Amino acid sequence: MLRFAIIGTGKISHTFMKAALKVPGFKLEAVCSRSQDNGRAFGSVYGVDKVYTTLESLADDKEVDAVYIASPNSSHCAQTVFMLEHGKHVLCEKPIASNARELERMRKAADGNGRILLEAMRPVFDPGFAKIKEAIPRLGQIRRAVFQYCQYSSRYDAFKNGVIENAFNPALSNAALMDIGVYCIHPMVLLFGRPQRIMGSGIFLHNHMEGAGTVLMDYGSMLGEARYSKITDSAQPSEIQGEDANMLIWQIQDTRKIQVTYRDGRRETWEIQKEDNNMYYEVQRMVELAQMDGGRELAAAHLEGSVMEMEVMDKVRELTGIRFGE
Repeated sequence: MLRFAIIGTGKISHTFMKAALKVPGFKLEAVCSRSQDNGRAFGSVYGVDKVYTTLESLADDKEVDAVYIASPNSSHCAQTVFMLEHGKHVLCEKPIASNARELERMRKAADGNGRILLEAMRPVFDPGFAKIKEAIPRLGQIRRAVFQYCQYSSRYDAFKNGVIENAFNPALSNAALMDIGVYCIHPMVLLFGRPQRIMGSGIFLHNHMEGAGTVLMDYGSMLGEARYSKITDSAQPSEIQGEDANMLIWQIQDTRKIQVTYRDGRRETWEIQKEDNNMYYEVQRMVELAQMDGGRELAAAHLEGSVMEMEVMDKVRELTGIRFGE
């Protein structure tokens, strides 16, 4: 049994819990919130009455083995390092950090304290992503990959009415790149590695919040493109083009259907049978790693994808002028 605490009681934490409660070996032990009332309200939903309002009090709880961090992006690094230094494993919500420099601090804290650190990058632990990797050899020489995730944010209407909630506040390390684009970039670098050259462009809102953007990753023999948005929707699937066939991927962030079309017109289609809430698989992997011999080494291997993701996003921020109040 891996006993978890949650830092943060927002919408994503409830979504996380709906998945986590189905995972064998998961137990919610405690809740940490700046507000005692919010913490109690969250805990009452899941039968937990242990509520902390400071990181120090949570860190001192010897009955907590691991922490899921769902605070604003700008808090991820400091909270993660603190929990790792107090002997807790950490599953940190995406993006794992604000930049590669922060992630390196987090990695060192995990290594130095013998704990597991994992980014809650749900699509890459998902059976749909496993099927993508399995089917790619059918495509022959890969020449182009276009991954896209465009989702009109539920908070954008409030923004347009003059109410700037956390999700549209760049001071908290928010940007469409960080919140949405990361779901395209992380799978891209996991499949194809570090690009040789990176280009990018974005659309900025009146408070300098990046609302949408495109990243072009040049691999020499192929091109990778990430299209993302928090201010528009898209109905188009993602695609990988090879010389022998192309692959359509419905929902790169939560793949449920894949179709390969060969040059002679033949088609193969896979409908992915899996949990309705694919956060299940990141929790399942965290529990497995924490309880197995060699789990730390496997977690470090997973984290290499996060390192490449951060390197790409740092470069995109430099090119496009995304600022977090530095």
